[in-house]
Amino acid sequence: MAAEEHLQIIRQGVDAWNEWRQKNPELRPDLSGADLSFASLSGVNFSGANLSAAHLYGANLSGADLSAAHLYKANLRKADLIGANLREANLRKANLSKANLGRANLREANLR
Repeated sequence: MAAEEHLQIIRQGVDAWNEWRQKNPELRPDLSGADLSFASLSGVNFSGANLSAAHLYGANLSGADLSAAHLYKANLRKADLIGANLREANLRKANLSKANLGRANLREANLR
């Protein structure tokens, strides 16, 4: 289950989130199970974040940093992942149907 503090910060927007991440590089954000459907998250820094079972249906994640993020069973259906960095991301059992992965970096991502 997502950490309430982390949910409050992401709800303030991408700029607030990225600033918080920059000030707290040692933390691994927990947004597991969070409902971020249709959220505007372009350019967000979710590197190393726990987004397992998160609802990202239709979310705009273009240019997002999802490197080494844990997206096990995440719902990314119809998400915009154009140019997103998914390097080493765990996408096992994630729903990527109709997601736009154009120019996304999927090197070493787990897509099983």
